[in-house]
Amino acid sequence: MRYAIYFTPSIHDPLSIAAASWFGRNVYSGETVERPSGIGLSSQELAFYTAVPRRYGFHATIKAPFHLHPEANEAALLKALMQFAGSITPFDMPRMEIARLGDFYGLAPVIPSDAMQLLAATVVQVFDAFRAPLGEAEIERRDPYGLTAPQFANLHRWGYPYVMDEYRFHMMLTGPLAAKSSNRLETALRQVFEPVLAEPMKIASLALFVEPEPGAPLRVHSQHPLGKISARRPSPSEGRPGHLPVAETGFAFSERTAARAIRGLDGGW
Repeated sequence: MRYAIYFTPSIHDPLSIAAASWFGRNVYSGETVERPSGIGLSSQELAFYTAVPRRYGFHATIKAPFHLHPEANEAALLKALMQFAGSITPFDMPRMEIARLGDFYGLAPVIPSDAMQLLAATVVQVFDAFRAPLGEAEIERRDPYGLTAPQFANLHRWGYPYVMDEYRFHMMLTGPLAAKSSNRLETALRQVFEPVLAEPMKIASLALFVEPEPGAPLRVHSQHPLGKISARRPSPSEGRPGHLPVAETGFAFSERTAARAIRGLDGGW
């Protein structure tokens, strides 16, 4: 069993509905969904182009899949995530757009979001206490020799190369593509997604995903609303743009990790 902390819109959000149709799978229930028609691509072509993101489900990575630390358990992780999410104020991302991201297509904000960068970095640090160290085989699967020096350092320190300064918020919509596939796919993507991308995207929850066994499709285990627990009045410091308060996690050494994370963020990596 592996766990991951992702962002995905609520089950009834129009973007979730569009993505479930595009992938042919509902990431909440795991059920098969009828694919869109009249977009210039057959169901078989869509299945081929979306095979990789379909397994992981519609999401933006916050903390990549990890095995639990031997001293942790699922109940402690759930409690920590619930309390952490409750201490964070929801915020809007800049409007999302369809973008070519390397060799695949995905959704990305029209301009980077400082609030999301801060949230992602904090989650990586706070919840690293729950992550089991990577084994040599897991490191090799990440192709460490193809990484930059910062990415290589992130892999060994945080278990994933694309965190901290290397993090870019995006939501993957296809697997790797040949150049000749681009035009037809981009046209189809715009037909399916542009009608639901007119407004800024609300970041109002974090989702715990699970991978029950190696290679199995990931699904939403639980959705954790932001800003639902803490009812206290914000202090002056919490009014600063980009400030993210961190609640006690219920997992002893995670709380210390959280404090160090915030100090590091305030110092500016």
